[in-house]
Amino acid sequence: MLRTSALLVAYLWMASAASISRSAPPDAPLVGHWKLTGDARDSSGQENHGRNHGVTFDETAAAFNGVDGYIEVPHAKSLGLGTGDFTLAVWVHTDEKLKDVLGDILSKFDAETNTGLNFGIMNAVGATSAQSNYRHLYFGIDRDSKPELVDCGRPGNNKMIWALTTFDGHLYAGTWEPGDGEAGHVYRYEGTDVWTDLGSPDLCNTVSALGEHGGELYAGTSFYSGQGSAQPTSPNKNPGGKVFRYEGEDGWVDCGKIGEVYTVTGLVTFNGELYATTCDSYGCPSPKEACYRYDGDQKWTFVGSAGGRLGAFAVHNGDLYATVFSNDHGFARYDGRDGWLSLGVPPETGQTYSAVIYRGDVCLGTWPTGMVYRYADPKQFISMGRLGEEKEVMAMAVHNGKLYGGTLPLGEVYRYDGGEKWTNLGQIDTTPDVMYRRVWSMAVYDGKLYAGTLPSGHVFSIEAGKCVTNDRALAPGWRHIAAVKSDGLLTLYVDGKKVAQSTPFDASDFNLTNDKPLRIGFGEHAHFNGKMRDLRIYSAALDELQLNEAISAGR
Repeated sequence: MLRTSALLVAYLWMASAASISRSAPPDAPLVGHWKLTGDARDSSGQENHGRNHGVTFDETAAAFNGVDGYIEVPHAKSLGLGTGDFTLAVWVHTDEKLKDVLGDILSKFDAETNTGLNFGIMNAVGATSAQSNYRHLYFGIDRDSKPELVDCGRPGNNKMIWALTTFDGHLYAGTWEPGDGEAGHVYRYEGTDVWTDLGSPDLCNTVSALGEHGGELYAGTSFYSGQGSAQPTSPNKNPGGKVFRYEGEDGWVDCGKIGEVYTVTGLVTFNGELYATTCDSYGCPSPKEACYRYDGDQKWTFVGSAGGRLGAFAVHNGDLYATVFSNDHGFARYDGRDGWLSLGVPPETGQTYSAVIYRGDVCLGTWPTGMVYRYADPKQFISMGRLGEEKEVMAMAVHNGKLYGGTLPLGEVYRYDGGEKWTNLGQIDTTPDVMYRRVWSMAVYDGKLYAGTLPSGHVFSIEAGKCVTNDRALAPGWRHIAAVKSDGLLTLYVDGKKVAQSTPFDASDFNLTNDKPLRIGFGEHAHFNGKMRDLRIYSAALDELQLNEAISAGR
């Protein structure tokens, strides 16, 4: 009996010790610890309790609906991170099939002074004909820094960077190469100004769309005459309208011709399926301007038309959208059964080029007034201002808390600074003696924003503040992710393993303290679409061992 009691006491002691070990945080000061199991209270002792806005809780996690749910933590002295080291650590769950962007995990950012931090997962389409980023983790900081623009060279002999996308750790470009005997190519960026030629999937002159689907890279091809950009007509008249899948050393696999079209205007993954927008050729209206769904092998199924040329896709709050080139239909939504529903036309707009999710809303770039509009409700578009004196807004992207747009006819890049104010960051295509210069494509890669041009065919990087990105798709399901600021470096970890690190910077240049609230599940990009638990902020840089202790504690 005595021996049994002793064993029982020993067992209870070990169970208690194991429980304490599992729940004990790493030996570092906590700024906040939101368990997110039942409520939004802070258990760190700092009293940084959250105010719930539409987030639902159970005993295991908090569910964020991606539409309007988030947690707001009022500013407090303990949340003023200054220039010091810190760590963000959290468990997140994302679904495999997505009908929305993934959005912001955490932000504490003052958009008026460009000061603070941004942390989330990018799903970006509509920039302009590519799915530029898919499930890419990012972490950025800024303190009103001046953006730096760097020429990254010209891939091949191209005259237009039609598409940019980040896939499996690399940046890819699809090009227009209109010369006699030339064809559109796909290139992979190797750094500085070096591009590796991955060949021409098709005989036509343009690789017009790129995107990731099912863990593989897809490319859409087109015939582009050049007339719409005031360029000489291309002698290569081979039709496009095909989609190809990249197989590495084995080259490109033909995934089929889409109807009788000449042009693929966009690619997107929506609800686990691949969609393409098409038309006969750019600048040639046709009843074949429509949307198709890929059903495997070389089969494409017609899923409707919107009464004009469908262009850039957008995925938002459970629906698939597309821009439309038409005086009667500027923006449309796919309803999955009856085809496409017109949502109206932004004011004074003949063509709607790009679509981006910014602060939880769809924003649209237009021609011929060079305006950007926020889509509010059917038939309602709210002006966000004109980009200088430009006539057309093509590529747009959200990067490190700010919205950027590229223009025609001068080929400039602008940053949105609130209200109707846009700041000109500079002209990145300075080709002389031409009517039009375009900044058509954008993608985020290696912690920077990249933009492609016409007619110079160059790609430029834009760095604002300091940012680090994991340029490979985050796997669905539960993942532990961490962002660490330490000794002038930003580092990302997934499941306890380092996946990306920034270039060095001077930490004294980035005092991140601002008086804005900390927002969990919302920021400058979009509301978070998924689940979270065990969110911790430490006022110190955790090493890999400590991070793995945090993982064990919150598992």
